[in-house]
Amino acid sequence: MATTLPSHLSKTTTHSLSPMATSAAFGSRLLPSAARATAATLSLPSSRYSSSLKCLRSSPFVSRLFLNQKRTSVFLSARGFSAASAPKCFASDPDQLKNAREDIKELLKTNFCHPILVRLGWHDAGTYNKNIEEWPQRGGTNGSLRFEIELKHAANAGLVNALKLLQPIKEKYSGVTYADLFQLASATAVEDAGGPKIPMKYGRVDVSAPEQCPEEGRLPDAGPPSPADHLRQVFYRMGLNDKEIVALSGAHTLGRSRPERSGWGKPETKYTKDGPGAPGGQSWTAKWLKFDNSYFKDIKERKDEDLLVLPTDAVLFDDPSFRVYAEKYAEDQEAFFKDYAEAHAKLSNLGAKFDPPEGIVLDDGSSKPVGEKFVAAKYSTGKRELSSSMKEKIRAEYEAVGGSPDKPLQSNYFLNIMIVIAVLAFLTSLVGN
Repeated sequence: MATTLPSHLSKTTTHSLSPMATSAAFGSRLLPSAARATAATLSLPSSRYSSSLKCLRSSPFVSRLFLNQKRTSVFLSARGFSAASAPKCFASDPDQLKNAREDIKELLKTNFCHPILVRLGWHDAGTYNKNIEEWPQRGGTNGSLRFEIELKHAANAGLVNALKLLQPIKEKYSGVTYADLFQLASATAVEDAGGPKIPMKYGRVDVSAPEQCPEEGRLPDAGPPSPADHLRQVFYRMGLNDKEIVALSGAHTLGRSRPERSGWGKPETKYTKDGPGAPGGQSWTAKWLKFDNSYFKDIKERKDEDLLVLPTDAVLFDDPSFRVYAEKYAEDQEAFFKDYAEAHAKLSNLGAKFDPPEGIVLDDGSSKPVGEKFVAAKYSTGKRELSSSMKEKIRAEYEAVGGSPDKPLQSNYFLNIMIVIAVLAFLTSLVGN
């Protein structure tokens, strides 16, 4: 028999395409509301997961939301077929990560859930404390947000809907950790919405029990008495600076705030009354599913009453240090994209423990250079073939600066080699004559 979600969760819900937090997209008030899933009722299969997911049993709510398990090396999906094989030695399997990314792209096409997926990744990362060395006590990107105790933090209101959206993907790709899946979904959502490509790496290790979740209160608020001081207190603790705070705040270009969940925003505006997804809420920008620099432009002008400006948004132009970057991003989208991509990547690694230690980079292959094979005749004088000894010398020079039959030289090295070859060929010609 399949185990279904509790009645209060099994009803069809809609996405709250809620925003991310300033700088790290946190705080139920700063990052109001989560989305309701537009997907139909989820029915969980009776097949059980491997012991690697044993930690889910410790949370009755989450153990129902996700799958039950038993010790086995084979993972079965809800459709009854075997999912991709578990990773042999890394925290996450690289091939499964790539396939999961494609499934997330398909999810985004049909559910328009970009904001809540960004928020999910940021909230898992935003608990990091640079002053604590021990893992996982230091918080950060370790997948702890999947546990009920952390989901119940006020700042995480509604994020259970994001977990429900990703549940089928996690079920299908059991060789991907929750920590990686959350960050993969967040970065993919930004890119799919028209934002910059994030230089991500993967291989994050998951925590294994709810006792390893961080205490509540590490995420920021939207309307503190002193917004600038509050933002710096929270994000400096994570090791972020003023530029990164402002750049990450720009992700509020996505999503909307719902007053019934966060206490901020209007119930509905001309930009949100027709959805997509569940209608309602108040967005920061008119096109709140497009990632661009309009957030900074709109806050600077503050002319449209239908657009939301929180105290932590307004302070970006009121505080002298923040204003330098906010003004820059309002005028230069390319500069914003560059700084945002770097800050997002840094945020996604906070507090993580990687296996392998250097992480896993997913190479699309779109820009991978093709190795130049060594052909000595190519460097001949044209009239006379180089001697065997000269060919070997040239090849040795070629390999000495990083070249090989399967590895291309960087352009500056290649130019230097060509100059050397030309000189040698000229001298050889003189000697021969």
